[in-house]
Amino acid sequence: MKVYGDLKSGNCLKVKWVCDKLSRRYTWIDVDTMKSESRTPEFLKLSGAGQVPVLELDDGRTLAQSNAIIRYLARGTDLIPAEAFLSAKMDEWLFWEQYTHEPYIAVCRFQMVYLGKSLGDLDPEKVKRGYAALALMEHQLQKTKFFVEDVFSLADVALLAYTRAAHEGGFHLDGYDAVRRWIGESEKRLGL
Repeated sequence: MKVYGDLKSGNCLKVKWVCDKLSRRYTWIDVDTMKSESRTPEFLKLSGAGQVPVLELDDGRTLAQSNAIIRYLARGTDLIPAEAFLSAKMDEWLFWEQYTHEPYIAVCRFQMVYLGKSLGDLDPEKVKRGYAALALMEHQLQKTKFFVEDVFSLADVALLAYTRAAHEGGFHLDGYDAVRRWIGESEKRLGL
C-alpha cells in the first residue's frame, strides 16, 4: 500500500505511526501541500478533497481522513479496544480531536510553522480555544493513564500528533503535568 503525506503534518504522522507500530508494509510518498502537490489532477483522482494523508491500497482503492485511515489500519488490533463501550469512548476522543483540538492547536501550528506567522499574529480566540482543549485533556489525564482509561488506543495516537508539537504553535505545556506525562508514555508506546 502507499501513504501519501507530509511528514510535518500531524494528521499524516498519525498514519505513519500506526503503520510502523503495527509493522504494516507501506511506501511513503511525500506530498508538498505548500507547493500545491495535493491539487494536481493526478492527486485529485486519489482524493477529491485534495488533502493529505491518503492511503492507497494495493487494489487501487483509496481512503482519506487521518482518523478513518488509522481506524481502518488498526482494525482487529489492540489499538482499538475490543469492548464496545471502550471502543465508542475511543471514537468520542477521535471526533473531539478533529472538532475541538485540531482546529485550534494544529491551525496555530500551521500558521507559525508553514506560514511563518509570529505568536502575536495568531487569532486570540484560536489560542484561547487551544488552551481550553489542553485543559480538558489535562483534566482527563489526571484521572486516567491514557484517554480510554488505562488502554493505549488510537485516541492517544490521534491526540499525540499535534499535542507533542503544540509549542510550535505557541502553546506552552507548563502546568499541564498530566499531559506531559502522557506525551512521554505515548511516545514510548510508539517507539518515537
